Amino acid sequence: MGNAQKKGTGTNSGVASPARSRAREGNPGNSEGKKTLVNGAYTAESERRRDDTGNTGAHGMNLDAPAGDLPPELARLKNEGNMLFKNGQFGHALGKYTQAISGYTESGIDSPEDLCILYSNRAACFLKDGNCTECIQDCTSALELRPFTLKPLLRRAMAYDSLERYRQAYVDYKTVLQIDSSVQAAHDSVHRITKQLMEQDGPDWREKLPEIPNVPISAQQHHKEEQSAEVLQARAARAEEEKARKAEARFNLLKQEGNDLVKRGEFEKALEKYSECIALKPTECSVYTNRALCCLKLDRFADARQDCDSALQIESDNKKAFYRRALAHKGLK
Repeated sequence: MGNAQKKGTGTNSGVASPARSRAREGNPGNSEGKKTLVNGAYTAESERRRDDTGNTGAHGMNLDAPAGDLPPELARLKNEGNMLFKNGQFGHALGKYTQAISGYTESGIDSPEDLCILYSNRAACFLKDGNCTECIQDCTSALELRPFTLKPLLRRAMAYDSLERYRQAYVDYKTVLQIDSSVQAAHDSVHRITKQLMEQDGPDWREKLPEIPNVPISAQQHHKEEQSAEVLQARAARAEEEKARKAEARFNLLKQEGNDLVKRGEFEKALEKYSECIALKPTECSVYTNRALCCLKLDRFADARQDCDSALQIESDNKKAFYRRALAHKGLK
């Protein structure tokens, strides 16, 4: 999901947030000797599953695709939120993530990684809507569940920055750069905020900063592995999209060729074209009715009836299918 921000005033966007304690309910290990750091993270190995919003195109997205360990109804809410976010409908996306977070708590499942992603995704919606206060709270909840996760850290830094809470923003940006030194937005922000803090606090500005945590090597390594996995998944997604695009283009070409052949009275050749279309897209009603017409012209009445039956299974009120099936029954006497 995007990381751009608006200047925010901390106003509520209209969707009530669940209690922040819910985030901690999803993390069974919070009390086992983990030291809380200034950025809301813990000194523990983390990040098993990445924030995966935005990796699938909004068009043709499978809303019932699995999402981590979330049950199907919550996975669908998350996928719907992802699609709405990609379409720029941030308020509606926020509502979907809120429903998923509430459903997570009510379901009693134990998957802190998935809850972290939901909080992080909703934080991105708050950031887009300029609700920086809620964004910060959701990012902190996410970091309590998955320490040193880059996206909520970066989003929280941007929210702090937008609220002119420069010391906190500086700490989060510096933590982000420990995890991934290639984040140019963090470099640029650190440079800009350093000048502001020097003007604001004088030469001792560093002494007034909160503690900057040391990111464990394990977290840095995990992020690198995660980035590699993201690249592979993105390539696979692009390959699937390209395959679907070519199949759609091939389908449209074959269908047009079939239509042209029908106009010329070459029904046998047209039938072959429509059969290829059906192999590519077996849920397209019009191709069945077109092939049924060819079968009628070729006196293949049983095949025509079967194609009309198939068309009516897809569109139960298709008039062409009813009419051509009647002609097929007539041909079959």
